[in-house]
Amino acid sequence: MPGLRLRFPLPMRVFFALLVALSAAVPASAQTPPAPTPPASRAAAPAAPQATSSDAPLALPATICGLTVPAPAKLPPANSPPVVYQLMPCFEKQGGYSVIEVQTYLYYIQMTTRVSLPSTDKWVPYNDEIEKTIVGDFKRLWSTNFLDDLQAEVRDVRFDNGVIGKVVVYNMEERQRVKIVDYVGTRKVDQSKIDDKLKEKQLQIRLDSFIDPGLLRRVAGAVREVYASEGYQFAEVKPEVKEIEGGPKLVNVTFNITEGPKVRIREIEFVGNQAIGDSALRRRMKENKDGGYFKFILKGGTYKEEKFEDDAQNLIDYYRDHGYVRAQVGQPDLKTLEDSKDAQVRWVQLQVPITEGEQYKVGDFKFEGNTVAKAEGLRPLFKIEPGETYSQKKIKKGIEKVQEVYGTGGYYEFTAYPDLKPRDQPLTDVDGAVAAAAGAEGAAGPPAPAGPPAPGAKPAGEAPPPAADATVAANGKNGKNGKAGAPDAPIVDVTLRVQEGKQYFVNRITFTGNTTTRDNVIRREMRLVESGVFNTEALKYSVRRLNQLGYFKNVEGDAIKVEKTEGVDNKVDISLKFEEQNRNQLTFGAGVSQFDGFFGQLSFQTSNFLGRGETFTVSAQQGDRAKNYQVAFTEPFLFDRPITAGVDLFIREIRYINQFTQASTGGNLVYGFQVSPFSRMFVNYSYENVKVKELNPLYTQIGGNNPFLADSLLLGEGGHRTISKVGPSYVYNTVDSPITPTTGRRLTASMDVAGVGGNTNFVNPRVEGIYYKALNHRTSLGFRAQGEYITPYGSTRVLPIYEKIYLGGEYSMRGFDLRSVGPRDPSTGLVLGGNKSLLFNAEYLINIAGPVRLVLFYDAGQVRARGDNFGWYENLTAQQYPPRLVGIPTLYDPFATGGLSNPLDIVPQLETVVTGQAAAFKTSTGAEIRFFMPVLNVPFRLIFAANPSRAGVLDSNLRPEKMWKFRFAVGSTF
Repeated sequence: MPGLRLRFPLPMRVFFALLVALSAAVPASAQTPPAPTPPASRAAAPAAPQATSSDAPLALPATICGLTVPAPAKLPPANSPPVVYQLMPCFEKQGGYSVIEVQTYLYYIQMTTRVSLPSTDKWVPYNDEIEKTIVGDFKRLWSTNFLDDLQAEVRDVRFDNGVIGKVVVYNMEERQRVKIVDYVGTRKVDQSKIDDKLKEKQLQIRLDSFIDPGLLRRVAGAVREVYASEGYQFAEVKPEVKEIEGGPKLVNVTFNITEGPKVRIREIEFVGNQAIGDSALRRRMKENKDGGYFKFILKGGTYKEEKFEDDAQNLIDYYRDHGYVRAQVGQPDLKTLEDSKDAQVRWVQLQVPITEGEQYKVGDFKFEGNTVAKAEGLRPLFKIEPGETYSQKKIKKGIEKVQEVYGTGGYYEFTAYPDLKPRDQPLTDVDGAVAAAAGAEGAAGPPAPAGPPAPGAKPAGEAPPPAADATVAANGKNGKNGKAGAPDAPIVDVTLRVQEGKQYFVNRITFTGNTTTRDNVIRREMRLVESGVFNTEALKYSVRRLNQLGYFKNVEGDAIKVEKTEGVDNKVDISLKFEEQNRNQLTFGAGVSQFDGFFGQLSFQTSNFLGRGETFTVSAQQGDRAKNYQVAFTEPFLFDRPITAGVDLFIREIRYINQFTQASTGGNLVYGFQVSPFSRMFVNYSYENVKVKELNPLYTQIGGNNPFLADSLLLGEGGHRTISKVGPSYVYNTVDSPITPTTGRRLTASMDVAGVGGNTNFVNPRVEGIYYKALNHRTSLGFRAQGEYITPYGSTRVLPIYEKIYLGGEYSMRGFDLRSVGPRDPSTGLVLGGNKSLLFNAEYLINIAGPVRLVLFYDAGQVRARGDNFGWYENLTAQQYPPRLVGIPTLYDPFATGGLSNPLDIVPQLETVVTGQAAAFKTSTGAEIRFFMPVLNVPFRLIFAANPSRAGVLDSNLRPEKMWKFRFAVGSTF
């Protein structure tokens, strides 16, 4: 590394004095060398110097290299042979300035110890050894990479007594140094993307570093790659080096960028495909797209050259999934169609050459290399039979299952790959064509063992790419004769080559980062034990159970480390790194939601009480629609066994707008136990005293004429009911996270039976299924289906209105008001509730950044009253007066007292008539922004919904439901 740059010229007399003193006092071995400089790309070294005098001797004082050489204080003995008089580093070509500290150069010059010292009468004769030293100095100086040019010469001077003195001159020109780096012309691409690319490729032009032409070329190439990835295939990047003021050899490096037009794909044409159509192939192009059916809106996709290899592999995989094992994709050809008027966009046609080959059927299927598991046991894992069309997808799935089998036995280094041998071509020909069937690994040997598998990671085992079949392509078959069912379909034999590796055992299991959660809480979820077999599937299972707890951020990737134990050849150490999520929340504040309205709350809630995994809640909430006072405690591992026990005491009051207020006081007891790895059985007992108050007067009006409705509204019982019920339930849950789920399923079946005490009898079965599927690292799909039924029995003739079934609200159908979907009274529009319901929800979840998610949803549901069946359509009803009949005489009693009555004064009765039909399933769709609120410990939601099917539904103000709704909410729908 260069030393400090001198800011002013160094006088030669002072320099020589320092040089002489240094030569006399400090041996070369005691000097400290500078840090080595990496090799740089520059011109070849100058020829080695000839250490001879080039001119006639100069009289002293003399001028050499622009510097004065003085006469010595003492003369050497007369008639002495030539002596080494002076050593002169010279920077004549750069104005006498040295950018690098002089001491750096002196370190590489061994002649500093071989110069005469006139003041002490020490004279060093000039001989062959001196010349060799000068040549060595030359080589050492040039190898520093500090210099652009170097000359070493010996000049003669004559002393007054006639003796010749030798002045050794090292004339050096240093390399240019970078002072400023600029990128000019970056308008379409952000500078940060260029910086990220340079960091990725470890290309950095440091300030004050030497100019390296090779580095400049590589940086320019990296910048072009960035522009190409953004669709600017014709971008030009030209580095320019300019000298600047402020010192010698300082330069400004400027990368002049001409961006050119952005390349957009208007259409994609596949050339050579006959068996598979263009539309199917276009759908496999994930990075380079043409806009498809929405070209007029999307205006084509951006061409990404560096991503085409991924698209080509997708095409090849698709062909191999359909039996075309020799399919190949060539280099694409860009055909320019037109440029936009402003020359900012260039429209192209992307032509992709395809060589399909023939469609192969499976012949023999064998295993080689398996000693632990027998082929008879492995073969059923591959859902492909001889005579079927070859499918790479089925082979890969089979290999994944085989890896799971071996992983359970501790063979975590297991690898396998299919070796394909087409029968229609000799083996030697196949191998000569870069192992067209067997693949590169089949020809050159098996692949290297993979590292430890992370839970959820897909195993290795993808078929190596076969080369194109030149014979098939030349004959123009392209798969025409290889269709399924063709008698002459070619056959490919499959040999699965297995490398089992060693069986590994667990040495140690360690946890880090769990600052709150105790080790025993984590360890009881682990299904691996120290000194036991390293079961990779048990590790995946354990990690899933830990993520389900919700105590930590998802444990994945680098947080799971499996390392071989040092000094032992068949043991591994497992380390899990956790990042605690704050599950202990002391909160106070205010908020708003459709369910609670405006509210204030003070609560302490935790699902990991004192780090023991226990759930404890104490809360007080007061709002304009809801009041909630609760104390709850749940122990998930009673007596250190997988037994759940809990108690919950509450006082609640909920006001349903324009309906009634439900006030409840009671408690719950729960007992649960584990049935299987991901399933539990629960028994819940609940005792609740419920009162209905602040009833809408319209309910009283219609209830007075309907004894069943009056009973439902508790009009004759002072509004009170006591409900004592027991509810067994079964829960199967593999959902990966309770807060940000992406994969897994949850099945719940329960039945509440009321009548064990209390004064209300009913049976309420409920079934719910939830399914999540991850599409990639950012998106996933979620589905829920739910069915519920409730019916009274025994002495209870009619269900209380608050026990009837309704839909609507952010936890069921997001676009409708709470409890607004259900059977209604035709005269008042009040919701009376039903006894059965169906509900379906679908979500497309997109991770935006950190805890923020975008959720696209679709909800559909219907509620039916007793005696009504589910259907696709329902009748819309209204109450109307019957039309007055004209011309028909009216009969009356002539003997009635009180005088004669006018038949025209009779008031007709209202009649319920059908006015039309509408979809029975009410639907709501839209989008919501969902982000996690640490204070509330639940997701906070902004919901924008549309209600396309809403006929017959009234909102909480008894007005027809609107098409568009916007609301705030907390929690999640399912």
